[in-house]
Amino acid sequence: MAEVDRIVELEMRQAFQDDTIQALNDVIAAQGEAIVRLQMQVSELIRRYEEVVGQYGAGEEGEEAPPPHY
Repeated sequence: MAEVDRIVELEMRQAFQDDTIQALNDVIAAQGEAIVRLQMQVSELIRRYEEVVGQYGAGEEGEEAPPPHY
């Protein structure tokens, strides 16, 4: 009987491990999708920033724009 109990215990552990692995896989997949969305958002923000800088002219590197009251 001890051998049967041992096998049942191992099968239960395997089932719990399978569930845990699937849950972890789901989390990793969701994180991957979130990373892709964030990368797209960052790319869009960089593009918009470059447009704004281009519109207002950044001037020479190291050169500061005059203060707004000029």
